[in-house]
Formats: sequence, structure tokens, C-alpha cells
Amino acid sequence: MRTAECQPAAQPPDGKDRDVQRRRGGSHVRSVRRTGADTNRAINEGYGGGVSQAVSKQEKLPARTDVVELAPGVLQTQLPIELPGLGHVNMYVLEDTDGVAVVDPGLPGRATWKAINHRLALIGVPLRRVHTIVVTHSHPDHFGGARRLAKESGARIITHASFRMWWDPLEPDDLNPEDLATEMLPENRRSFRETPWGGDGYDIAWRNRLYYASHRKYPRLFPSVRPTHRVNDGDAVMLAGRRWVAMHTPGHTGDHLCLFDEECGLVISGDHVLPNITPHISGMTLARDPLKRFFASLDKMARLGDTVRLALPAHGNPFTDLAGRCVDIRRHHEGRLDKIRQASADYQRPATVMEIASQVFSARAQGPMADSETYAHLEHLRLAGQVIRRDVNGIAEYVVS
Repeated sequence: MRTAECQPAAQPPDGKDRDVQRRRGGSHVRSVRRTGADTNRAINEGYGGGVSQAVSKQEKLPARTDVVELAPGVLQTQLPIELPGLGHVNMYVLEDTDGVAVVDPGLPGRATWKAINHRLALIGVPLRRVHTIVVTHSHPDHFGGARRLAKESGARIITHASFRMWWDPLEPDDLNPEDLATEMLPENRRSFRETPWGGDGYDIAWRNRLYYASHRKYPRLFPSVRPTHRVNDGDAVMLAGRRWVAMHTPGHTGDHLCLFDEECGLVISGDHVLPNITPHISGMTLARDPLKRFFASLDKMARLGDTVRLALPAHGNPFTDLAGRCVDIRRHHEGRLDKIRQASADYQRPATVMEIASQVFSARAQGPMADSETYAHLEHLRLAGQVIRRDVNGIAEYVVS
């Protein structure tokens, strides 16, 4: 049962932000924290299940430098990132009597490390008090800062059991051969740069390519983040002095992890459910049908219903009506499936992925990500028996069945 203690802090009489003085590890740090009413106002400026959408594409906004208290022991901070369509990642800080856990400590690099130290100093937490790092999934803006933070603090790293770096030879396989045969289609077993549709694969910065190549050859000299605790769906994790339930939500990635705080009605939703944009559903994964898995994960999250008071996304503002947002995202992808079916029919012949993508996505959106998402949707339709695929000289073509 949810208690009164789970509500945000009360607004002070003067209506202004409250200056908070706190002691952590013997050091006295002065920080500024928004109050509960200000937090609710910020939430309502974002997606509120139809309440308001005043902040358009809020995920693109640059990182704020303040600290927001969302519930007892749950603080929102933001770290800077520069990725297409994204300007920040939310690093949630969960306090308990032993110190703090942090969720998704951003990209690797100096800017992130400086920001992590700054946000923790605002809260009044020295690095040695960070005991847990939660990584929601295997994308660099979520796991990138984890290795250094764990090294400096001695913190454990929690991920879903299937978390794996596709380029890390020291990582254990997350699928056994039988599972792999079930999950991955033979025609899709190509390198990351090769695609079943013949277009370009994802463009990886040369510095990252060099690091990945060096790691493959000398993995102990160029280490990656390595989880110390892997959790499965339904496992309990103690954070902020309360029980959180692990929820495996594959789709955006196969290893995506959300966490549900039953007592206070909070969900750390990672990239699975964002307030204004939908996560990329890639065709370049091990999954046989990533879109089907994504739909199942959305339905699973929506079933939480009104037991969720607030969703805490990895990008953008916290928002209410998680179930409603899940329905909206599913409708968005169902609409895209309709467009793809129509585009395939309009060609009146087998068409390539890139041809169909050109009819579904805008001209400025064309490229590997649009092609990959189109391919994921086409494979979903093919496996549902709604389109037929043929491969011509190694290039996939589709026609409405």
C-alpha cells in the first residue's frame, strides 16, 4: 500500500526553491533542490497522459544542472550527451542509509565524469558512498560512465541477465546455441556493418571503432563495463530503502531493464517508454521479431495501470499515465505498419527496404536508422504472414502477400 511518505516534499510557504544543507560522509555540502510542487509543475509541462505537452521534444533539451526530488530518496539529475535527437540523459540517484545508487551514468568521457561529480556534490554524496550502479540497457549513453564510476567507488553494477556488449569477447554469451537458432534468422546473420537490405550499416565514430577493435584484440587492456549482478524478470532489488521489481522489457534492446517501485508507484522506464519520442526499434539485432517483443513489453508495462504514479524516463521529464503513453507508442508503430503495407502495395512489385523507407520516413530522416526500423517492421509483417520476402543477390525485397 502506498503511504503518505511517498509523496514529493511540500512547497515552502514563500513558494521559492528550498536550499538544502546536508551532511554526507563528514563533508558539508550546500545544494539547491526543487520542491514537490515545482517537481509536479515540471512533470505537467511534459507528457502527462494528455494533461499537457507544452515541452515539445523535451528529450533534445540540454542537461540541467539542478537536482529534483521526485519522491523520498529518489532524485533526478541530468548529464550532458550529444547524440541525434538527444541532449541529456537522466541519472537518477537513489538514497538509502548505506549511501546511494545511480541509474544510467551517461556516456564515457571527461564531460560525463565532471558532470557526475558535480551532481553528486550538489547532493552531498562523495564517490565512496556510491554503492550501486544500475544500467538499464547496453547503449553507451547509459553504460558509458559505469566502468569508471565503479572503479572509483567500488560500486556493484546491476543489469538484466541478458546484458551483453556485442563487441566484447570477455562477455558471456547471453543466448545458448539453441536459443540463438530460435531468436536469430539465418538470413540475418551478418556483421554489424552489413545489412540484409544492402544499404549502409550504422555509422560508428572512428574513435569508437578504434576502441572496439583494440578491445577485441586486447580486452584486458581496453576493458568495458562488466556487470557484477545480473537480474531476471521479477527479481527484487533494494534501492532507496525500498523493494523494486525488475522488469525485462526487450524491444529497443534485447537486454532492456525497467524497475518498478511498488510502494511509491514509480517506474524507472529507461528508453523503453519516453515522454515525447519513441525509441528506435532496430532490425540489426539478434531478435527474430524485435517489434513483436517491443509490443509485448509495452503491454506488460501498460498492465501496471494506475498502480504507477510517476514514470522516470532516461530522457525528458518524468511523466504521469504510463499506461496511456504505452498505448500511444503502440498506436504510433501500428500506424507505421499501415504506412509500410500501403507503400509496399503502391509499388505493385517487390520493393527494397530503402524504397519502402523512402515512402514512410521524411527526406531528412533517410539513412541507416530509417532503413533499420523499416526492416524491423517489414520482418514483423512477414512473420505475421502479411508480406512476402525474397532475396535477390543478397538483397531483401518485400511485396504484400
